[in-house]
Amino acid sequence: MSLRPLTSPWFHAPAGHEKLWLGVAILWCFVMSLMMPYWHFRGKQNSSGEAYAVMPADFLARTEKFVEANRVGTFKNPTPNAFAAELPLVEPPAGGDAYLVGRMWQWYPALRLRQGETYRIHLSALDLQHGFSLQPLNMNFQAVPGYDHVLTLTPTSKGEFTIVCNEFCGIGHHAMTGKIFVE
Repeated sequence: MSLRPLTSPWFHAPAGHEKLWLGVAILWCFVMSLMMPYWHFRGKQNSSGEAYAVMPADFLARTEKFVEANRVGTFKNPTPNAFAAELPLVEPPAGGDAYLVGRMWQWYPALRLRQGETYRIHLSALDLQHGFSLQPLNMNFQAVPGYDHVLTLTPTSKGEFTIVCNEFCGIGHHAMTGKIFVE
């Protein structure tokens, strides 16, 4: 294999339509950079929740205490998997705190909420970063070990809502689902 020297320069200055498209791209970058603070403060797409540092073991202890105090039944997964065939069904008091844990490979526990009531949902992970996606709504959050992310939630419609992990978390990721029931 022989190497041949470059006979022409590999770079040439933009000309004609290239200058126009570079100008449009730079202008668009400038506009988007100015819009980011606006979207953050006025766009209503960012969580208005709170976040606190917490040890995963402490968060699990709080969750277990919450489940013990508010358990109303058992949710049997209609498509059972090895990770979450049965979960405690928990109903927090209206206006109260509810705890939801992401761990390999389940959301724990299943929640039953009341339409029109406001709840503070504490969300965290014990082992890995998990994605909390509430379907069919467009709610997406990250559950990260060591952080208690508090969401203020007021359900506006009744139904059964599925929680899906949308952050790859290992071999059981495809089966990591949970439930929130709104009555």
